[in-house]
Amino acid sequence: MTETSFVPLNWQELTLRLSIAFIVGATIGLEREIKSKPAGLRTNILVCFSSALIVIVPIQIGAAQQNLDVLGRVISGVITGVSFIGGGTILRDPDRVKGLTSAAAIWVTAVLGITIGCGLLWLGIIGATVTWVVLRLFAIWEKKL
Repeated sequence: MTETSFVPLNWQELTLRLSIAFIVGATIGLEREIKSKPAGLRTNILVCFSSALIVIVPIQIGAAQQNLDVLGRVISGVITGVSFIGGGTILRDPDRVKGLTSAAAIWVTAVLGITIGCGLLWLGIIGATVTWVVLRLFAIWEKKL
């Protein structure tokens, strides 16, 4: 079992976490871009990367090691902010609501960035894989039903 500690990271670990966050955001974003959805490649990369980055800041300055509440507040702020962005992708037509999946994708992309930023790399990769399967394969199955 891997133990996650919140001590400041060396540049290799920083690069690894941010690179994985970039790749995860790109994977989800590319899927949305291919489907011409409102939040595509750039949006999802920026959401995932910035979520990881902002979680890493209190780790790097030692605040997370002294008091985990700091990390909790940062995570809460990310979720609140990204919910606002996701809300902007939801549109309502007279007979249906559009954009809920895009909003959910933005939200899960932020959560994956937080997860990766905290050092739970495999959990982030597994979460990204499940997200991709839901967005890609479930859409195909939905059309068949």
